[in-house]
Amino acid sequence: MGQRHGSNGKTAVRAPEMTGESAAGVAKNAGLSREQLIEFYRLMYLSRRTDDREIQLKKQQKIFFQISCAGHEALLVAAGMALKPGYDWFFPYYRDRAICLALGNTVEEQLLQAVGAAEDTASGGRQMPSHWTSKRLNIVSPSSSTATQCLHAVGCAEAGRYYSQHPEAAKKPAEGVVDYRAFDDVTFHGDEVAYVSIGEGSTSQGEFWESLNTASNGKLPVLYVIEDNGYAISTPVEVNTPGGNISRLIANFPNFHFAEVDGTDAVASYAAMVEAVAYIRARRGPAVVHGHVVRPYSHSQSDDETNYRSAEEIQADALRDPISRMQMWLLRKGILDAEGINRLERAVDEEVQRATDRALAAVLAQPESILKHVYSEELRPTDAVFETPVQPTADTAEHTMLDLINHCLRDEMRRDERIVVFGEDVADVTRDAGLAEGKLKGKGGVFKVTHGLQKEFGSDRVWNSPLAEANITGRAIGMAVRGMKPVVEIQFFDYIWPAMHQMRNELALMRWRSNGQFSCPLVMRVPAGGYLTGGSIYHSQSGESIFTHTPGVRIVMPSNALDAIGLLRTAIRCDDPVLFLEHKNLYRSVFGRAAYPGPEYMIPFGKAAVVKQGKDLTVITYGAVVPRALEAARRMERELGVDVELIDLRSLSPYDWEAIATSVKKTSKVMVAHEDMKSWGYGAEIAARIGEELFDDLDAPVRRVGAMDTFVGYQPLLENEILPQVEHLFVAMKELAAY
Repeated sequence: MGQRHGSNGKTAVRAPEMTGESAAGVAKNAGLSREQLIEFYRLMYLSRRTDDREIQLKKQQKIFFQISCAGHEALLVAAGMALKPGYDWFFPYYRDRAICLALGNTVEEQLLQAVGAAEDTASGGRQMPSHWTSKRLNIVSPSSSTATQCLHAVGCAEAGRYYSQHPEAAKKPAEGVVDYRAFDDVTFHGDEVAYVSIGEGSTSQGEFWESLNTASNGKLPVLYVIEDNGYAISTPVEVNTPGGNISRLIANFPNFHFAEVDGTDAVASYAAMVEAVAYIRARRGPAVVHGHVVRPYSHSQSDDETNYRSAEEIQADALRDPISRMQMWLLRKGILDAEGINRLERAVDEEVQRATDRALAAVLAQPESILKHVYSEELRPTDAVFETPVQPTADTAEHTMLDLINHCLRDEMRRDERIVVFGEDVADVTRDAGLAEGKLKGKGGVFKVTHGLQKEFGSDRVWNSPLAEANITGRAIGMAVRGMKPVVEIQFFDYIWPAMHQMRNELALMRWRSNGQFSCPLVMRVPAGGYLTGGSIYHSQSGESIFTHTPGVRIVMPSNALDAIGLLRTAIRCDDPVLFLEHKNLYRSVFGRAAYPGPEYMIPFGKAAVVKQGKDLTVITYGAVVPRALEAARRMERELGVDVELIDLRSLSPYDWEAIATSVKKTSKVMVAHEDMKSWGYGAEIAARIGEELFDDLDAPVRRVGAMDTFVGYQPLLENEILPQVEHLFVAMKELAAY
């Protein structure tokens, strides 16, 4: 095992510190002094004894889950000693107890999480044990998902580089300016490293490979540590990894430094880490340290490895246990004698006991804390600060929704240097020489929404991503954790599903699961919906109810140009992640065009618009159904004398219950209409709440109108029947009015 490199040639290694030892001794022990070697062993043993105590507590039913770091300690303490807490950034996974202790996390902090204490500094009792989190140490909150963190580390590294190139962007906004930047203290360093760890089984996940692509292309300062204990729970490495060795598979990625090491050998692991970190700090590119470790305990306390591993295999691992190996090495080298080892281990046992006593006496997380940090506690998009008037300008032309979205992006990028825009095909030109020379017009998105942004703001603020939706979303999360404001585009709603894992398990939960320590208030712009004539199955999908069912993310869907610019500005300036749904059919529609309302026009979320006042029945809708419902409502008044009140929700999460209740109490009849399929659609929640809370005000059952329970067909005859049309809405209104 040893070091290999990508296409960059020989690695330059930082000279190790020499504290009182001969040069020969330093070279022999990878630059670690006697004191450092003793501390190295102490941290390893501390990690193991903390695992052992958690196992005991689990058996006593004083904690509820346990997963250990056992067998990984040497590799991880090496990483912790080669990196800088509170300077570098860390995206760990659940085996990473030892590196967190090495960085400065305490046993007490770890055990407070295990008992689910209110004082749990990682999550306030919300996460399982071993989900390490520390704002102080730059340890970013992980989920239980595997490989998602790789993309966060890549985005974090991109953010650090961006701040180094745009230091003014790190500043807080001017006094009196209210936006998300007021709540982030941005720090960055020109040679910082983003550490990310992963088990060898998780390297099967696509997000691992997507992250390698971007780290390689960008020569990003990311340190990947692959902790290879040979098993993904019960599945051996040769099943997860062709050939049984991930290093061989990734060896041809350019710009990387690669090292494969015996991760149970403390000194060899440290030497590999120091070399990899020096390569990264020199800004030569990313690095991978692949450590072969052991798993002396079962996967977790919910697992029994004797059901799938032979006694001989388990015994072979025991002989490579890094704790016993390091202990014997210290004795053999004369660094510690038996009494010194015993004294160190007694001190560790006492430390673990004290931490256990304090953790078991701690106040547990209380129910009243449950809803805190689901969303920002400091700045809500429903706040009055986001309600600003139109300020007429010299531009009095009527603009489409597409035009005003582009206007908004330009305004906000001029105002806020932290905003970056990326996604598939959103840039004008990737090979941008022709753009600078004026020879090329540029693309700017498949719908031209971002056209001209790259030309004005440059390729380091507007760029094309790989064709990989999880890559877009995961990187944006990592950037937003660092205080940036990515405004990313998913090219079509129909292709959002590869990003769903990142959206549901990471984006929505970062603030809540870290108990407010970390957040990722990015904006995802997504062209959505049908009515395209020929859009067919994969360019016509809706599905907003799937995302409104996810706490932690705000969701809006404007129906006209003025609402689009006002809501998008709020989305960008607010402190929560926002899914901004843009209906493709409305981009260039004649309906709802408006003059540019000025660079400060905003609309708060959760405030519906009454499109048409009425007294006989209420129609609640949003998006592209709004103009269709308005046409049907006018026909009802013209032909039947029925006065329909039409409400455009605009904001789906949160939504304006007060406006709904006020209208229903006035008209006593209500219909909820949306483009998505009727069954299990967004309207079902509104209808159910009306029935539950406003039943006594109703003179008729709540009516729903939605698409047929199928996908959109290509032939226009099919599409026109599947999606709600003016005629469908008119008939439903007529029947409801006659009830």
